Amino acid sequence: MDLLLPLQECRRCSASLGQVTTCGMCPSCPCTGPLRRSAVTAAWVLPETALVLIEEADPQVGLVLSKGCTEAKDQEPRVTEHRMGPGLSVLSYTYVCRHKDFCNNLVTTAPLWTPKPPADPGSLRCPVCLSMEDCPEGTTEEICPKGTTHCYNGLLRLRGGGIFSNLRVQGCLPQPGCNLLNGTQEIGPVRMTENCKKKDFLTCHRGNSLRKDDNLAQVPIGWTMSNTVMCEAGQVCQETLLLIDVGLKSTLVWSKGCSAVGAQNSQKTSIHSAPPGVLVASYAHFCSSDLCNGASSSSVLLNSLPPQGAPEPGDQQCLTCVQPLGTCSSDSPVKTCPRGTTHCYDGYISLSGGGVTTTMGIQGCVAQPSSSLLNHTRQIGIFSVREKGEEESPAPHSERGGAGGLESLTWGVGLALALALWCGALCPSC
Repeated sequence: MDLLLPLQECRRCSASLGQVTTCGMCPSCPCTGPLRRSAVTAAWVLPETALVLIEEADPQVGLVLSKGCTEAKDQEPRVTEHRMGPGLSVLSYTYVCRHKDFCNNLVTTAPLWTPKPPADPGSLRCPVCLSMEDCPEGTTEEICPKGTTHCYNGLLRLRGGGIFSNLRVQGCLPQPGCNLLNGTQEIGPVRMTENCKKKDFLTCHRGNSLRKDDNLAQVPIGWTMSNTVMCEAGQVCQETLLLIDVGLKSTLVWSKGCSAVGAQNSQKTSIHSAPPGVLVASYAHFCSSDLCNGASSSSVLLNSLPPQGAPEPGDQQCLTCVQPLGTCSSDSPVKTCPRGTTHCYDGYISLSGGGVTTTMGIQGCVAQPSSSLLNHTRQIGIFSVREKGEEESPAPHSERGGAGGLESLTWGVGLALALALWCGALCPSC
């Protein structure tokens, strides 16, 4: 976090936003990441915080790292055991310093835990999973250590210190219930909540893209996404597709992911501007079951469009352009317009939401002298849209399509979050 400083003594620190990596379980995993060095006033100090979950069943480690600055009091390095096995264990590491520059220099997880010898196997078998997305159906069951009696399946929500993450955890515990954190709600700047009701959190396909090409209004293209995301409580899945066709070229913009909280199930195809001339059409689908936003191609929109034959030429000529990442110029190619069009359109559509923010320039032929291709529509699926001449700017959306954005680094704290699924065997390196 870079700050403008008054003329007084400063302290420098390592700073990094939260990130996630995975590796095998071992005694010394590196706490590395895209660190930036920042200056802070003398009143601020340099912290680092780590949370570790250890499962004695399968060798995996997840690491989320953030370093920064805080006004909290100095604190010597401290490891707290919130829950110790058998099965899942929860430990935390906190350290706050001001004695020298870059004193928040944790570079390995070695201070956090000492690997134990393999535990005696028990009779219980549980799915074992650690994922920033969803745990797949049919996750392999592992033999739990002796002393465990129940399988845990929950979601940890981590917020603060530059971290905005949901973590799915499955593993072994010695008692039933949804209390993996053993009552812990905060570690340093990070607030933690836990939920074991899977139905409260949908898993959706996630991704977005822009494409410019010929014949996108006639020839379907693939629309599959390999990534998934776990949504916030109250969100549903969404998929939104916007097509702009000016004759010579077309642009498709699409998004899959989570909706805004409170969105209702619906499916809608709209033609905002119809031929002859510029075509603007959209498809929007909101649904409330896991991975229901699974349309595989743009045919979900194209099949609803009226058939278009070769247009007869008219007398009008217009500049023709569709630019998905900027405005058009006065040097665009000139096209003879189809019969039935009488005016030229020269403007843009600003779009925001579903992980997409762009201004798309449009030039082409239209049948009416209106300045609006969208008939003043302000919302198309997950996208907020505005046209040239409309005063209100696009409403900001997070990449989660309505979920809260990344927490600002107000604590500026270093967070190193490591989650591990461990069978007791050591790995040679991470």
